[in-house]
Amino acid sequence: MTEPAELANSTLGTVAVPGSLPDAAQVRRLMHDLRRMMLSYRFGIDEISTKVSILREEFRLIADYNPIEHVGSRLKSFESIIAKARRKNIPLTLAGIRGEMFDVAGIRVTCSFVSDIYRVRDMLVAQQDITLVEERDYIAHPKPTGYKSLHLIVRVPVYLSDRVEDVIVEIQLRTIAMDFWASLEHKIFYKLGRTVPRHLSDSLKLAADVAWSLDTSMERIHEEVRTIAGDDDPLGEPEALGPEEMLAAFMRTIDVSGSEQGRGSGL
Repeated sequence: MTEPAELANSTLGTVAVPGSLPDAAQVRRLMHDLRRMMLSYRFGIDEISTKVSILREEFRLIADYNPIEHVGSRLKSFESIIAKARRKNIPLTLAGIRGEMFDVAGIRVTCSFVSDIYRVRDMLVAQQDITLVEERDYIAHPKPTGYKSLHLIVRVPVYLSDRVEDVIVEIQLRTIAMDFWASLEHKIFYKLGRTVPRHLSDSLKLAADVAWSLDTSMERIHEEVRTIAGDDDPLGEPEALGPEEMLAAFMRTIDVSGSEQGRGSGL
């Protein structure tokens, strides 16, 4: 295994004899720099996760409809970083990883409907401390395999003890059907590598088309129900209620923490 020496020499900018190992001081500096880099990515995930969670809670407590079904996150492993750097010819340096590898930190937001994806997207990129670096719309332009998702590459500031560090985070927004399909695709490629038999790839593409048909059909039904119910704006003002109904509705949502446990008993 030559990865530690390779990354150490590249990262620290030292000139080493081919095949030689870095000395103890170089290894310590390498470990320190790598730890800080991975921590910054983890904190970037925390920042975006918090923003998505706030939106999700706002919809849950204020509106009668929540477009966010599920939120997950992933921090790419060190081994995966090295493998991708070699596969994509990305320099194995801290600067190379930060500047050319945009999926080290990832957030996945699963939405109910396709329109919800773009709605959540607009809410996130409108926030002042989020900078949209790149947008890849695989819903409007699916991959040849049938993969659909909206990818946002964003930059978010992370406030550390001694500095502010801008961190790149990839946000993937999908419907439930798209997420199910992508999970199956990942399992197939993980087990078979890049050489997937033609009949399986054809079946995957057909399944992607079926998933898209399901998404469009379910959204059409959803819109028809909203039209019949007269619910054009899920964040709009509720219909007129009597005093007792208003109080009952308010009491159901007043505890925004979800629990009184853990609070001080002196109040």
